[in-house]
Amino acid sequence: MTQQINIRNPRTGKTDYIITPPTSEQLAEKSTRLRQAQIDWQQQGISHRIETLQQWKQAILSQKNRLKEALVNDTGRLSVSILEIDSFISSIDRWCKLAPDLLSEESKNTAIPFIRLQSQLVPYALVGIISPWNFPLLLSIIDTIPALLAGCAVIVKPSEIAPRFIQPLLETIASVPKLRDILTYIEGAGETGASLIELVDLVCFTGSVATGKKVAEAAAKRFIPAFLELGGKDPAIVLESANIELATSALLWGSVVNTGQSCLSIERIYVQESIFNKFVLKLTEKAQRVRLAYPTIESGEIGPIIAERQAAIIQEHLDDAIQKGAKVHCGGIVEELDGGFWCRPTVLTQVNHSMKVMTEETFGPIMPIMSFSNIEEAIHLANDSIYGLSGAVFAGEEGEAMANAPAIAYALAQQINCGAISINDCALTALIYEGEKNSFKFSGMGGSRMGDAGIKRFMRKKALLVKTQPIPDPWWFKIE
Repeated sequence: MTQQINIRNPRTGKTDYIITPPTSEQLAEKSTRLRQAQIDWQQQGISHRIETLQQWKQAILSQKNRLKEALVNDTGRLSVSILEIDSFISSIDRWCKLAPDLLSEESKNTAIPFIRLQSQLVPYALVGIISPWNFPLLLSIIDTIPALLAGCAVIVKPSEIAPRFIQPLLETIASVPKLRDILTYIEGAGETGASLIELVDLVCFTGSVATGKKVAEAAAKRFIPAFLELGGKDPAIVLESANIELATSALLWGSVVNTGQSCLSIERIYVQESIFNKFVLKLTEKAQRVRLAYPTIESGEIGPIIAERQAAIIQEHLDDAIQKGAKVHCGGIVEELDGGFWCRPTVLTQVNHSMKVMTEETFGPIMPIMSFSNIEEAIHLANDSIYGLSGAVFAGEEGEAMANAPAIAYALAQQINCGAISINDCALTALIYEGEKNSFKFSGMGGSRMGDAGIKRFMRKKALLVKTQPIPDPWWFKIE
């Protein structure tokens, strides 16, 4: 029998939920069943798949309150949980609208007049998805929906830290007969995820660099594709021409939304020295007005730190920075309140790249700020990282200056080694899905989950080369 796993509540610190991972035999049986059903799922065509996902959307809407309650218990926060469900629903509609054109198979002439090329898109039969705890629902479906529409069957293994949403979501899946045969969610920790990789044809993983390396190695041994979305240490550069009011509001949100528990969070800020003091003062004033969602979940904007081990990492980074001379303008400590771990928005200055808070992923509401004297120095600092997920650039004030800012900002953004750069805003890839991007360095590997590639990576392209005229090929042997 598989050992049960106790689950901690992030607001109370108490164990109030238990999950039971499947045995290896149960997991193998699920994968076999899904593979068998995938054949019909693919053959039924895209219209059938769209109809099925629209039925699932209606089931989700009918269970929206149960899903919200589960996510609130998983994460300890309210507004972002609602946002996850709304994004889930809109994602189904968006991909259902895009899929028919993106999955169309083309036919065209080749350079040889009597040879025509017909393409065929062949989905991977069984996709495994291993998702994290910071956005439990949203990051479990961000790859699932396009994979299903591509014609794949899917097994999802969410994080064991935030698994309460799985059961109500499974009930919505079970209520759609055409869906329950080709999609399932399983409970479990790392061992279950490792077992899943041994059974699938393609794996999508979102999580830490350390675990991502293990996933990549396991996938390579099986010679299957691995799409990895890993950690970030996203930089923001603020030039002296920037609108400070706009920049501080954007960076406050981009740094501390979801308590900073996002790979797309801004984790280090570089400000031109001529506006440094003014910027720090304005950002600190705004940060001090952001409240904890405590004692009630409606009390404020900042929820608890979801993972207990992450609370220890955040405090370790703060202690390291303060010990090495960092100045705390607000926040600066992880608090334990009624069993939950909390961290108020924290502004740090007098920081440098010898500190963990500037080089390692903190995953908390921490805003360390360094000054720079010229653009070359800013670029060097932004690129001085093992990560390359995303970043931000702020330049230009208002009116005509704002209109001209992209010329400066584009040139700067093009020199930053990240997959996506938001200009005069930040963390836009959390909301804008059209732009294809690839992670740089240790922030990931594989095709883009954004844009058209988000669905095409679940397909293999087959070329059918058709001879259209009954004539000898000129390159054949000339045999009399």
